[in-house]
Amino acid sequence: MKLRMVVLTGAGISAESGLRTFRDSDGLWEGYNVYEVASPDGWKKDPQLVLGFYNMRRQDILKAQPNAAHTGLADLQGHFDLHIITQNIDDLHERGGATQVWHLHGEITKMRSVLDTERTYPYNDDIKLGDLAADGGQLRPFIVWFGEEVPMIEQAVKLVRQADIFVVIGTSLLVYPAAGLLDIVPRHVPVYVIDKNLPQVKQRPYLHLIEKPATEGVKELKELVQTYIQSQQN
Repeated sequence: MKLRMVVLTGAGISAESGLRTFRDSDGLWEGYNVYEVASPDGWKKDPQLVLGFYNMRRQDILKAQPNAAHTGLADLQGHFDLHIITQNIDDLHERGGATQVWHLHGEITKMRSVLDTERTYPYNDDIKLGDLAADGGQLRPFIVWFGEEVPMIEQAVKLVRQADIFVVIGTSLLVYPAAGLLDIVPRHVPVYVIDKNLPQVKQRPYLHLIEKPATEGVKELKELVQTYIQSQQN
């Protein structure tokens, strides 16, 4: 039976694919008030601005390609029951070969009605004002905005509590509820944190800090967990 590895990823894992991150000085949100393009109030105030913003994000993501961090994690499926919990709205984990990916903040490849939070449609073309779902509601990106509930968090909590190994890659651990997942990892479980700018992490047993970009960090992670597997078998 394979050990369960649960990985929490943030924007840093996709940065090396050319997708700018919110916390970088040249982040994609620069020039926009985040609440104007990623909140229910922003949507009510100027839905045209919000739709234009996400139409551009979708086009950027379609042009991007998975990097070695995405494919490196997918390679670990041969050794682990791998579950990736991501804060990212891109589909680079899936295109990199991962099969069990849980998107906390939604998916840019999908859209939904303003009247129904669950039923989704493929987001294959730009969404325009007046584009309606089957229920008559305006279509919007299937994205969890600031101030909205995070439906996937319950599944994420369940996975984290059942983890044999927990990994954090490319996240500042400042956005909740995702940042709180690290706090519920069982104390005996090894934790690996990968980032070129390591976030503040509480000291705990079996904590491994890897201060490298995601592509280099995942390469090192693969070597470290192989050693861990061997130690468990002896």
